[in-house]
Amino acid sequence: MDLLLIQLLNGLVSGAFYALLALGLALILSLTRIINLAHGGFLVVGAYMGYVLSGLVGFYWSLLLAPLGLALLAVVLEMSIMRPLYRRDPLESLLLTFGLALALEEAVRILFGPVAVPFRIPEGLGSSLFPGTSLFFLTRYRILVLAIALMAGLGVYLLLRFTRLGLYLRAGAQDRETLNALGTDVRRLYTLAFALGAFLAGLAGVLAAGQLGLSPTMGTGLLMPSFVALILGGVGSLGGSYLGGLLVGMATGLAGNFLALASELAIYLILVLVLLLRPRGLFGQEGFFE
Repeated sequence: MDLLLIQLLNGLVSGAFYALLALGLALILSLTRIINLAHGGFLVVGAYMGYVLSGLVGFYWSLLLAPLGLALLAVVLEMSIMRPLYRRDPLESLLLTFGLALALEEAVRILFGPVAVPFRIPEGLGSSLFPGTSLFFLTRYRILVLAIALMAGLGVYLLLRFTRLGLYLRAGAQDRETLNALGTDVRRLYTLAFALGAFLAGLAGVLAAGQLGLSPTMGTGLLMPSFVALILGGVGSLGGSYLGGLLVGMATGLAGNFLALASELAIYLILVLVLLLRPRGLFGQEGFFE
């Protein structure tokens, strides 16, 4: 039972990374209808931004400044290379984001090298909350990861539910054409969605670096489970995507309790089952892409 609890909580921490990534993917997809394959590249750039900034201003400030810097980069990329493709074949934007992901990863490899780089967190965060007990693995850093992921999810919910800007974002996700006809500049909403999605990816990147370490390919390993979380929660459902990330993380953690290789297998098994039994996911909108 102790081992099962360890695997479950480890999976929950991984699920926090998946949830943040999936929420950012869902924000971009809901508004722009673009499947952003560069989201893993965003995470890598955000993680390395955090690595540089943590040496300059400290770890805690890097948690805020690195995602903000990544959001500004996403705004520039969206306005310069993504915006011309909104009304063209979706395949073109898919290929573009795939190429952008490769470009971002290669840029990081050139700047920092192909070898993994250690990311140091404050010493106090690495200590266990319950030393000498069966919960020795529950460190302050893992609690911090879960707390920040929860606050980020709650912050997005409050933004969308109780602000005028959130109202525009929800309206744009439901009917972009009507909102544009009423005089709202939908392109600015697209830019905002990219910025907010990138901010969440950057936050996940810095947090994941402290838990998993830094490497130019770290985004690839986290992106696929996040897409599965997006499908599981339901395309078009932000809350469902966030919950899907947590569920995928716990499922992989529990599967790893029985067989180490089963963790990765569980991700694809979840994907197959969802596509076969409920293609629109747990909370997704039927006919979202119509």
